[in-house]
Order: sequence, then structure tokens, then C-alpha cells
Amino acid sequence: MKVQRQIPVQAFQAETGFIADYQKLIREKVLPYQYEILCDRAEGAEKSHVIRNFINAGKALRGEDIGDGFYGMVFQDSDAAKWLEAAAYSLTVFPDEELEKTADELICLIEQAQDEDGYLNTCFTIKDRDRRWQNLLEGHELYCSGHMMEAAVAYYEATGKDRLLKVMERNMEHIYHHFIEEGHEGYPGHPEVELALLKMYRATGNPHCLELASHFLDVRGVDPAFYEKEAEKRDWQVWGNDPTNHAYQQSQAPVRELKEATGHSVRAVYLYTAMADMASQTGDKKLYEACERLWKNITEKRMYVTGGIGSTVLGEAFTVDYDLPCDTAYAETCASVGLMFFASRMLENEVKREYGDSCELAFYNTVLAGMQLDGTRFFYVNPLEVIPGIAGEAVTHKHDLPQRPRWYACACCPPNVARTITSFGSYAYGSSEDTAYCHLFAAGKVEFQSGLVLECRTDYPMDFTVDYEISKGGKCLAVRIPGWSEKYQILRGTGDGVLSEVKPEIRDGYAYLTDVKEGERIRLILDGTPGFVYGSSNIPDVSGMAAVQRGPLVYCFEGVDNDGEILSLALKEDGKIEEAGDRPGLPTGIPGLKIQAYRRAKTEGLYMRKKPAEEPCTAYAVPYFCWGNRGENQMRVWMPEHK
Repeated sequence: MKVQRQIPVQAFQAETGFIADYQKLIREKVLPYQYEILCDRAEGAEKSHVIRNFINAGKALRGEDIGDGFYGMVFQDSDAAKWLEAAAYSLTVFPDEELEKTADELICLIEQAQDEDGYLNTCFTIKDRDRRWQNLLEGHELYCSGHMMEAAVAYYEATGKDRLLKVMERNMEHIYHHFIEEGHEGYPGHPEVELALLKMYRATGNPHCLELASHFLDVRGVDPAFYEKEAEKRDWQVWGNDPTNHAYQQSQAPVRELKEATGHSVRAVYLYTAMADMASQTGDKKLYEACERLWKNITEKRMYVTGGIGSTVLGEAFTVDYDLPCDTAYAETCASVGLMFFASRMLENEVKREYGDSCELAFYNTVLAGMQLDGTRFFYVNPLEVIPGIAGEAVTHKHDLPQRPRWYACACCPPNVARTITSFGSYAYGSSEDTAYCHLFAAGKVEFQSGLVLECRTDYPMDFTVDYEISKGGKCLAVRIPGWSEKYQILRGTGDGVLSEVKPEIRDGYAYLTDVKEGERIRLILDGTPGFVYGSSNIPDVSGMAAVQRGPLVYCFEGVDNDGEILSLALKEDGKIEEAGDRPGLPTGIPGLKIQAYRRAKTEGLYMRKKPAEEPCTAYAVPYFCWGNRGENQMRVWMPEHK
């Protein structure tokens, strides 16, 4: 039984504020731009061919000439699914006949690409129909089905239209028949369908969804050599994944026995999300205990200060405890999206501040950094240090780009950012039968399943006062007190404007305010004083260094703000940090910071025996999510300290 659950996306409506502005950007620029890419109509962007793949799959099933056939990655279908999901969430906030018509037309093409037995995958339908279900290690058939199931549920909940939901129920029944009724062995090489099946179960009530999700979780890792045996049965591959790398594909042990976050970071957190969701759905204590172990390993030993996870390009993966290099960081955008998924599902098992803190950290830093401020360029990889001439060029740094590309051949991250931003309300707010939960802070009107209705007013994360005006009362309102806020105040009062400080019960980092009345006002004042952050002495790459954080925002230093060069800068130990107002070239309202620092004089030789001269100066910093928006230049999150 769930402790609490996310509110439906449509239960949060925002007209003003930081999140509302981002949701408007998604609707006005990102969704149209990304659809143009899916249709191969965007100039200067990587070819996608996603829409054409669905058209060609339909032709193949009808026996027609398929023309240019299939193009792209084996998981290309998922780009369309995530775009549809983002569009669905957007429609709940911004009803739009044109967008809905475009989505309906795409759904029609998807329906036409479904085989008569329910199978749906354009790659294998167009060119490899005789190879269906033979390569679970690399084929991504279940991964693509999972993303399309998520899109189907989102579109149904947003519009009431069930055409795609019926398509995906047929697809689910096909998968159920293959793996359950016919008893074929196997589980997804890339976890995703497990979490999607649980969403399908809640939307449809079909018990096969729950049974299938449980099956894929229960059989994973029982035979770690499954993928090796599978590979021996075929004479073909997609790109040559090593079937013996059990940790990479999360098959090293049964899921209830997992102790450390290993392997491909996105696969990992998608799997852990499904595990946490299943634990809350069924009350499986051993499954939740495994989730707790994995959560602690990630957040206490394998997570960047920005909420990024997965430290190496080799396998896009976790490595070992405290291996968190800055300049070769991978920290895939999708991985931080997945960390938000995981945190949200952990909150549905236990309401604890640490889950909300990490969800917030990942969103405001790595997830938002994955998209340029104008919504037309995207990062797949999110390093914490970029030096042009090395980043993107040295063989060890090819993956760490100094500027966001327009698109990718493997384009999982851009639509993932879009669907996360448009569904932000469901991460921010949750509800049990008698309690409304405010996990994150987002301005807008919220209707909770508990019956409570409120309007949140705040300029968060730029300002740290959060006001709640209650338009329909309830038994209890629980508000997270972020771990970064050393001091806080909570005030309550009526509509006459008189507020008095209160001391509610604090439990696991949440303030529980009881007997909340209609017309009441509640104010939370957090401590947004910027300060230094220091890494564990176990992290080699940040020894003797400091980062700067203000509220949930981690800051970085760019050359454009610091005379073109930051490598010679060192922050003064315990130096003064002040707000610096708007920074040139960035939108208004995003506060920069200025910090006391020292700059070392330039030198000619590669090495020298005499210490270069140093002089005091001021270093300027901007929120990490803003970096890379003002041309190619140096960037650092962690800076050396100067005594």
C-alpha cells in the first residue's frame, strides 16, 4: 500500500513562475522544434527519420514498397513515444487543437505500424521481422514498448482518448503471451517496460500488466548467464554488447540481492524505479530494502554535487565509490531524469526529505542543464569542467562537449527533458487519503486527492519564500524542509494578512501542519544564503576545492564572466559571497554571485620552480543550468581554495 502517491499531472496548473515559464517554453518552442526533427525538417539537425519509420512499417505490413526502409538506432521509436508523452502533459496545461491534431495523426501512424499479433517495433518490422525477440540484450524491443506504454497512459489521462492505449494493451498482451503463456525466457536488456507496465496497470486495471512487470523483475539476474546463452543461439548482433558484462545490463544478481549501483546508469535507475514502484504497490519489504541500499550507495558515494550520476563514458556507467571526475564526467541527462523517477517512487514508500532533496538537485542542475535556455540545443553529457581545446577534442574528453548540439543520432535525452518539465507537478506534489504533500516548490494551483486545494505563490528557486493560500481545507499539509536550508520559518494566518510563526511537528524533514482551513495562508521562509560546498576527502578529484550553492542551485564559473579565463582563479577560503545581479547575456532574474578570489599571474613555461605572483580579485558565478549559453568558453564547478 502506497504511503502517498504522485498527483495526476493535470492536478497542477501553473500560469506564472519558474516552472510555468519552462512549461511555456516546451509548448511554444521545444515541442514544435522536436517534431520538426522527428519529421526530418529541421535544418542543421541530426537526421531522425522517426516518423518515416512508422510510415514505412505500416507499408511493410500492408505489403507495399517501403522505399527508404528503416533508419536510425534500434530504439528510434522511443523518441516519438517521449515526444508524445511530453505533448500529452503539455495539453493538460495548454489545450491546443493543433498540437492535439498532430499527436492524433502520429498515433494513427503508430497504430498502422502494429502487426496483427500486437507486436510493435519499426526496426524489426521493416528489416528484421524474422529476428523478433531473439536479442533481448541489444534489441530494445521491450524498451521501446515501455516508452510507448508511458505515452499511451499520459495521452489517455490528458485527453480521454484511448486509441494509443488500446494499441499498447494489444502490445502488452502480445508480450504477455510470449513471455508468460508461451514461457520464453528473458528480460529486458534495457529496463524500462517494468515501470511502464505498472503505469499501465493503474490506468487500465488489467492484471496482466502487474503480473508481467513482476515477472520481469523476479527473473532478472536469477541466471546471470542468460544473455550469454541467448547470444550463443544467434549469429547476429546490433552493436556488439558484451553478454558477459552482467553489471552493465543489471543482470549480475536477483534484484532483491543488489547492493551497489553498477553498470549503465540509465538502465540502473529505470530498474530501481520499477523496483520501488512495485514495492509500494505490493508491500514487498525485501524489494524496498534493496531500493534503500541502492539509493544510499548512489547518493552517498556515487553522485555528483549537481545530481548527475554515471561517471564514465565507458558504458555510460557507474564505476566505484567516490570515483567522480569533473572533466571526464558523463552524468547523462537521462540518468538524472531517472534519478528523479527513482526519488519520486521512493517517496511513495516513505516520505523522507532525502528523496525530495535529491529529486530537486537533479532537476534544477543536471536535467535543466541538458537543454539550452532557448530550448533548441541539448546536452547528452553534463561535465563539471570544460576547457575548450581539450573538451570535445582530446581522445579522453571527446564526449564532454563545450557547446550543446541541435540533436543526436541517439536522441534519448532531449525528449526526456521535455516530458520531465511538462510533468513537473507530479514530482512536486503528492497525496495520501488525508495528507497533501509538498515535495518540491512550484507556483501554481494544486488539487490533491486528499481533497485539499491550494495556490502556491513563489519565485523559487530564485527566491526562497513560499506562500500557500488554501482554497479548500484538509486534515494535513506536509511541506519538505530542504536539507540545504539551515534556518527556516513557518507562519500561519487567515486572509486578513496577519501571520504568526508556528512550530509544527517535523518528521523525516517534513513539517506537518494539521487542521488546514479554507482561506488560511501558510508561509515557508527558507534560508537561501549562498555558501560553499565541500566534497568528501574520499573524492580524489575535488580535494582542496570548493563549490558554491544557493538554495538548490549549484553554481559554476565561466570564462565569459571572468576575463575569459578561470584556470588561474582560486576562491578565498571562507571568502565573502554576494549576489551580483543579472549577468550579461543571460535572461533577467537569474542571480549571479560574486566571490572573493585570487588570480595567479600567467606564466610562459610549462613548469617552474618559482611560485607565480597572485593578487586578490572577484570571481563571478552563474547557476550551472545556465552554462554554455553565451558561446564557447571555460567552465568549472569545483574551484581550488586559497588561504
